[in-house]
Amino acid sequence: MAIALVTGATKGLGRETARRLAAEGNTVFVGARDSSRGKESAEELNCEAVQLDVDDNDSVAAAAEQIRQRFGRIDILVNNAGIGGPLKRINEVSADDLQEAFNTNTFGVVRMMHAFIPLLELSENPVVVNVSSGLGSMTLCNAPTTFEFTVPGLAYHASKSALNMLTVQYSKAYPNFKINAVDPGFTATDINGNQGSQTVEQGVEVIVRMALIGPDGPTGGFFHARGSLPW
Repeated sequence: MAIALVTGATKGLGRETARRLAAEGNTVFVGARDSSRGKESAEELNCEAVQLDVDDNDSVAAAAEQIRQRFGRIDILVNNAGIGGPLKRINEVSADDLQEAFNTNTFGVVRMMHAFIPLLELSENPVVVNVSSGLGSMTLCNAPTTFEFTVPGLAYHASKSALNMLTVQYSKAYPNFKINAVDPGFTATDINGNQGSQTVEQGVEVIVRMALIGPDGPTGGFFHARGSLPW
């Protein structure tokens, strides 16, 4: 049995990821900014709740301490919490807009890693899954034949590109961990106004698969449902 934590787990991809991991027999913590929503979701999913706002250092540290006191370690960390950023023309996007997106999508992961690496180091098979996006791939966004090329944006795209670099650097710094980024695909969630072409059940396939990889699994990669992706 693994001890897992999923951030942003009261809805969308995070909620379905938590449900799937719990269904596999793991102990799963539902990370939620709103304590009442987190407890409600945890009861429905047969999980445990932990108050967790990835934008807040104290909240992240308190969540790590709560899990440390309960189990002394963590085996799977799914960094799922994210925001979409402003729907503006690129020339209207400000530095403040980027800072808001980066604070959650990028700096939030740094806060989580800083707090939870000591607990992951106590696992026999520590795994980290960073939920990124094909929109963070500079290769795909610059290829005219791809879907990603057709989607304009600055704050969200850039924050996910930065998350991909975090994935590479953490994986090199912690070679005994399995740390990968994943692209769930164009999934209907609140971030895109539920306009995605996939269901959350389809979107989480790659998240769950990479969360459950064994000691011989890949690290430092970027994956979607059909295999690896270019950075």
